Amino acid sequence: MANRRNNNRKGSVNRPASRNHPAAKQGMAARPAAAVKHAPARTASRRFTLLSGTGSKDTLRDYTLIFVVIFLLIFGLVILYSTSSYESALEYGGDAAYYLKHQLLSTIIGLGFMVFVSRLNYHVYEKMSTLIYLGSVVLVVLVQFIGVTRNGAKRWIYIGPLSLQPAEIAKIAVIIVTAVIITRISENNLKTIKGAIYVMMPAMLHVVLIYVITRNLSSAIIVAAIAAGMLFVASKDYLKFFVLGFGVIGAAALWVYRAVNSIGEGNFRSQRILAWLDPAAYADGVGFQTLQALYGIGSGGIIGKGLGQSMQKLGYIPEAQNDMIFSIICEELGLFGAISIIMLFVILCWRIMIIATNAPDLFGGMIATGVMVHIAVQVILNIAVVTNTIPNTGISLPFISYGGSSVMFLLAEIGMVISVSREIRFKEIGKS
Repeated sequence: MANRRNNNRKGSVNRPASRNHPAAKQGMAARPAAAVKHAPARTASRRFTLLSGTGSKDTLRDYTLIFVVIFLLIFGLVILYSTSSYESALEYGGDAAYYLKHQLLSTIIGLGFMVFVSRLNYHVYEKMSTLIYLGSVVLVVLVQFIGVTRNGAKRWIYIGPLSLQPAEIAKIAVIIVTAVIITRISENNLKTIKGAIYVMMPAMLHVVLIYVITRNLSSAIIVAAIAAGMLFVASKDYLKFFVLGFGVIGAAALWVYRAVNSIGEGNFRSQRILAWLDPAAYADGVGFQTLQALYGIGSGGIIGKGLGQSMQKLGYIPEAQNDMIFSIICEELGLFGAISIIMLFVILCWRIMIIATNAPDLFGGMIATGVMVHIAVQVILNIAVVTNTIPNTGISLPFISYGGSSVMFLLAEIGMVISVSREIRFKEIGKS
């Protein structure tokens, strides 16, 4: 036994002394399979292939994903300071960096969340999915009783010096619980209308609660889009999605028609629809913000006025550091800067899609898919609002707009994606 322990310490492998040894007659059965699988290829050139198993000690580390996220965070802080410094100095006694300092604190906390979550095995969310979902429902309901009102909207809960927007937690909860349901439901049931409704039910409950309690239509739309996007990716029957899409378009057209012809000036959301159709006619009211954002985009030209040289941020666009920050990017950095930022988001979603495609199991793939859909939908809707492609509704630009809850929980979602990528294995194979 002493000799065997010494041999194991030295890394030696006991092999049969001759072909007459019993183990040799079994075709090298005594040799560990891992030793054969991980033997380096004796070739001049090398390449790598991804595995969805645990056969290799090497894991996928998506440095492109991390680099894009860090760049967006740094760029967001820079453009946030440029956008908010004037109003911040006016509102907070000359402190031009007020918004920057609060966003920086939230970013640091969010990066901590990202690192912590990335180190967890993502299957722990499957075990805690019910608790996470019920907790998110309770937080949304609590807004009705202990919520804080800002700019006429009651959507936040304060925890010490930090404000928390439960709608952001609801997005993560919907990603997790929808992934669990899709994983557990059979593929045949997933193709049916009944199965699709079953998958969408948790998200739709949150949609109702968010809209009724917080009056946050944009977050309700994003929550519904997350679940629908995950269902679309998991399902192989796309006919019902085309039917649903035409139904949504028809409902939206009917809403616009009613706003123009019957409801008129008596409803705030109807006024926003009318301002979307003709912003100049409502320049003194709900169309003012949209019109000023369009002025900023148009004045930026191809290369922009230069960082810090925006005129629209000097009190012309209300709350420019929030939903309308993309117009300031266009004004200061021009079309070139706007396209560059859009391409960074495209690369980010592409890298998440690569992770989702190569995830070790369906649950991991659905987690990554949900995060990708969330970011993509939010970016598209924000840019559509700023460019007046759709009616104005409060949707922030991920990682860039001012908002502590948004950046913290977005970074937590990125941590979940990194957690999935850490379970993707790769092996080295030689070229023939």
